[in-house]
Amino acid sequence: MPTPAEAVDPSNQYASHSSPSSSRLGGLVQVARPRQWIKNLLVFVAPAVAGVLFHQHALLRSAAAFGMFCIAASGAYFLNDSLDAEADRAHPVKRLRPIAAGVVPVGAGLGIGVGLLIISVALGSLLAGWHMAVVMVTYGIVNTVYSLGLKNEPILDLAAVSSGFVLRAVAGGVAVGVPLSNWFLIVASFGSLLIVTGKRSGEKQLLADHLTDHTDVRQTLGLYTVSFLQTVRTLSAAVSVTAYCLWAFERASQVHPGHDPVWFQLTIVPFVIGLLHVVRILDSGQGAVPEELAIHDHRLQIYGVVWVALFAVGIYG
Repeated sequence: MPTPAEAVDPSNQYASHSSPSSSRLGGLVQVARPRQWIKNLLVFVAPAVAGVLFHQHALLRSAAAFGMFCIAASGAYFLNDSLDAEADRAHPVKRLRPIAAGVVPVGAGLGIGVGLLIISVALGSLLAGWHMAVVMVTYGIVNTVYSLGLKNEPILDLAAVSSGFVLRAVAGGVAVGVPLSNWFLIVASFGSLLIVTGKRSGEKQLLADHLTDHTDVRQTLGLYTVSFLQTVRTLSAAVSVTAYCLWAFERASQVHPGHDPVWFQLTIVPFVIGLLHVVRILDSGQGAVPEELAIHDHRLQIYGVVWVALFAVGIYG
């Protein structure tokens, strides 16, 4: 818990008990956001639902794709924090970020961000040829354009952030060479839109609680009304549930042609309950940091374990 002095001067949290070099190193690690690498677990989804994840070749390639996206995501964070440094200083929480606090120079952040994104494209090409390179280039371009100004365009900013989740799921299929169902892509797309919209709602609530002007931090937050964000969340949840139901029945017919053990259909139950649980949390304005839900929400973890168990029986049983 920072002291009042640290709240006034964010750089104190790095300088109080360490040398400048160790402070800089700690700042670099914080900008890389290793806690947010949990999002990159999405690369394992496509191989898992295809029933090949535990094949040695597929598992190794999926793990490589995970590591590659950790590099790419950290590059995107370095780039975004460098370009957002001024706006972040007006944010009640983001002003503590190392680049905004002056612990890591903006120029260094830009250089590291671009370098990491280039490395991820090269690794993607080595892993799965030009197909993966295209995925990584797309990820890099979207994040760069987002940081340069797309974040200030209503609706498009939601689509840009959501695409990052979808590209992770796509990368998992490309890495292993498994086809991606249209329904799977729809669930990934609208599920991502739900989470991103909930994040915007949480950010609006956070700024309102701290009496911070939206336009000083992110222009689009001032353009989104509470009712609009709620409508987008409702639409996203409805499409996600519908597409998942269709995908579950399709997957059952593919894995067990002529024989229906209903395991895939049963996965609809924990999926819907878990989704409603997330919608309730997002509606309360607690979605500003969505990755925290996966780490700390035990109910959501239980629903996830039940879903995985039912799906595993359907695939491997």
